[in-house]
Amino acid sequence: MSDGDKAMKSVAIIPVRGGSKGIPGKNRRKVLGRPLFAWSLTEAVFSQLDEVYLFTDDPYIKDFAEREYAWTDKVKVMERSEESATDTASTEMAMWEFSERINHDYDILCLLQATSPLTTRDDINRVLEKTESDAYDSALTVVETGHFFWNEKGESLNYDYRNRPRRQDFDGTLAENGAVYAVKKETYMETKNRLGGRIGVVRMPEDTLTEIDELNDLVVCENLLRNRLRKLKGTPSPIKAVVLDVDGVFTDGNIVYSTDGEFSKEFNMQDGMGFELLREAEIPVVIMTSEITDIVATRMKKLKIDHVHLGVKDKFSRLETLLLKTGLKRKDIAYVGDDINDLSNLLSVGWGICPNNAVDEVRTQADVVLNKSGGAKAIREAVHFILSYNERFA
Repeated sequence: MSDGDKAMKSVAIIPVRGGSKGIPGKNRRKVLGRPLFAWSLTEAVFSQLDEVYLFTDDPYIKDFAEREYAWTDKVKVMERSEESATDTASTEMAMWEFSERINHDYDILCLLQATSPLTTRDDINRVLEKTESDAYDSALTVVETGHFFWNEKGESLNYDYRNRPRRQDFDGTLAENGAVYAVKKETYMETKNRLGGRIGVVRMPEDTLTEIDELNDLVVCENLLRNRLRKLKGTPSPIKAVVLDVDGVFTDGNIVYSTDGEFSKEFNMQDGMGFELLREAEIPVVIMTSEITDIVATRMKKLKIDHVHLGVKDKFSRLETLLLKTGLKRKDIAYVGDDINDLSNLLSVGWGICPNNAVDEVRTQADVVLNKSGGAKAIREAVHFILSYNERFA
């Protein structure tokens, strides 16, 4: 660091517009059950950044972020002006508006893009570390691509076509992937640009070159994210905790309403005994549901389940912070869910389990599809699987 041992304050902006010509409502579109912007935002929360600002003109995104990230004081939401949120406004314009709004209170300003959902906390940290060093004034992420480039004049740009190299002998070209940028304050104040002075590069995998501008990009990124989440499963290990959704897992998914609102849900008593078996095996249980109802709270109290999280829309980030607190890994978790808001967790934990009545998008991706449906002893069947599976490690 240039200031000796003094820590440099790093602040990130994630500019998120409500409008988009290419993909309407792009930044709030669901990718594996989560809004697109939540992928980069969550990684930023668990990075070495000091503060992360979601800079948006979209009321839905504002409300979602304020509600779903209330568990951390690192995330802040700031409303951007109409002028900086138009299709023609530059990102540099949004960055300067943001910097002025916080009175340039940072040592390093970091730009993260919501349209780069493959960005990881490690990528962010490496860019920050490079920018913090005396050797660089700013840094960005790049990928190495082995493609041969040409211009409209028919001129080869990065190789000699008369002496075409073999792929294995070709050094390739470093291409900007638009994921992470960071710049020291003094450089930014001078240039008003995300980059300046001595610029360092941080390499990311080649598949991160995909940014989401068209609908096909969403499909590509979703497949890439799915493959990446599956790698989080790691090597087989005993199941050390169980996380469950409620509607469609404890119940058949149907709700009886009265004129005063939700009236009743039907729970299975044999499922209830399954939690006694988990308690005997010293396997903790966590409930994570997007609904907030007294019925659920009362039932969980009856079952003596202490770890109950109601009203959770972004279940992936909530599980991530619980794992950080407990020291558990995703490979240690069995997760039981039935709908797309469970999908990112189902893909990434040791065992993703769904009832027989889960939606098709979940059934095709789960590690285990139970024979029983939600509310009809699906939980008891899942408990039997978990206890039997753990026996092989005894």
